[in-house]
Amino acid sequence: MSTPLRFAVFGNPIKHSYSPLMHSLFAEQFGIDLRYEKQLVPLDSFASTAEEFFAQGGTGLNITVPFKLEAYEIAKQGLSPRARAAGSVNTLWQDQGIIHGDNTDGIGLVRDLERLGVQLNQQRILLIGAGGASRGALLPLLQSQCAALHIANRTVSKAEELVKLMQDLPALEPQQSISASALDAIPGAWDVIINASSSSLSDAPIAIPESVFTAQSFAYDMLYTANGQTAFLKQAQEAGVGRVSDGLGMLVYQGAEAFRIWHQELPDGLPVLQTLRHALQQS
Repeated sequence: MSTPLRFAVFGNPIKHSYSPLMHSLFAEQFGIDLRYEKQLVPLDSFASTAEEFFAQGGTGLNITVPFKLEAYEIAKQGLSPRARAAGSVNTLWQDQGIIHGDNTDGIGLVRDLERLGVQLNQQRILLIGAGGASRGALLPLLQSQCAALHIANRTVSKAEELVKLMQDLPALEPQQSISASALDAIPGAWDVIINASSSSLSDAPIAIPESVFTAQSFAYDMLYTANGQTAFLKQAQEAGVGRVSDGLGMLVYQGAEAFRIWHQELPDGLPVLQTLRHALQQS
């Protein structure tokens, strides 16, 4: 009998990670034998723990808070364009002795929006927040051929830094615009409004103009909850938005893309999403 392929998710904290369940369900779709564990990694020993994992025959790692920047550093010789644009890594593997890194968060977001029937091509997208979650989403959102992407943040200089980063990348098509503002200075109304800030953790609405929302807008929160409702989504609905979603699907589809990188097979995310939603509601 062959030894199962070894995978893990590294984080701190890690107790509530759904990655082992998710990847075992993906593997079942293809009859792949794997072992996937979650590992609490001490804050001061990420790099050595990751290198030891690969030295002992590990196949792939998912990386979560707070190690995505350190994962970027140890994969410097083998970074994907998505990882370079994101400045952080959530997926690692080793090939011919070199550790490679990718960031699948942004493509996970785009695929979940596609699942939800949200049109991105030629749409105006508002991204709230300028931290790591926003940065990871920028390149895939621009590659979806949106007409305009606006980053709004409490500290406007951070949003402006992300705009400059994308302009330097050359990620922009000639007809695309990318801009930045403070939260209270967002201009006009937007087709797709994505909350990539941690505002919903505090259960408080975001201090943005109500005029950003229309009845035709789609509101998405990267945070996920058992019932699919967050403070930001409630705020959007109260402003008249009819279609909203939390970010559980983003979690599933970023995991599916990591699975594709490791196994060259892209799993069906929908049944896994349904299983995870049920597990969340039971916990």
